[in-house]
Amino acid sequence: MTIDPKELAESGVLLVDKPEAWTSHDVVNCIRRRFGVRKVGHCGTLDPAATGLLVIVLGKATRLSDKLSGQDKSYAGTLRLGVETFSEDRDSEVTATADTSQVTAVAVEAAAARFVGTIEQVPPMVSAVKVQGRPLYKLARQGKTIAREARTLTIHSLKLTRIAIPDVDFEICCSKGTYVRTICADIGRILGCGAYLHCLRRLRSGRFSVEGAATMDEIKSWEREQLLARMIPLAQLFGYL
Repeated sequence: MTIDPKELAESGVLLVDKPEAWTSHDVVNCIRRRFGVRKVGHCGTLDPAATGLLVIVLGKATRLSDKLSGQDKSYAGTLRLGVETFSEDRDSEVTATADTSQVTAVAVEAAAARFVGTIEQVPPMVSAVKVQGRPLYKLARQGKTIAREARTLTIHSLKLTRIAIPDVDFEICCSKGTYVRTICADIGRILGCGAYLHCLRRLRSGRFSVEGAATMDEIKSWEREQLLARMIPLAQLFGYL
């Protein structure tokens, strides 16, 4: 099989620091259009309100997308107690509020500790999980709520870095497919006051780190040569698997 030298040269991984309000597909489409790279994908969706590391695969590196997507992820974020939303983050309407004056730091720490290890998590309705071939978020837009099967996940660590009720800052390391916003909502349910994910930033994905990732403002100012210079080439990627 003949390998196109041009495609091989533009095959690799680009680490992007995704800004708030951009979807993961927005980032992919911007890179595809600006640099004329035919094959572009991403490894692990970030919700529009989330920021941080988005691993972009280009050219033949798209064949490694599943393996790279399957690696553990690390995040820093803030949950807000006393408020529930339909999407479990700040991107939808408030569905309930409650008093948090009786919630203590000790109780918050105890609730969070229940999620470390192997857990069962029911994915939220506002998610890309498919039921009978249809993404849940499309059903949610129609006002439908259906039963979802729980999935087994691993939470390697969940550290509370600041408790200033109603806000709780945390760092979490978790397996693929974890909905951090659902963990926040579940902590709120345990405490009896509700909670939602107020902000989230991805710090790591596998061995990739957000440190040194390119911003979209930087990428939009690049020429093609700068893109290729910042990519991790295909030959080096196997060391990250």
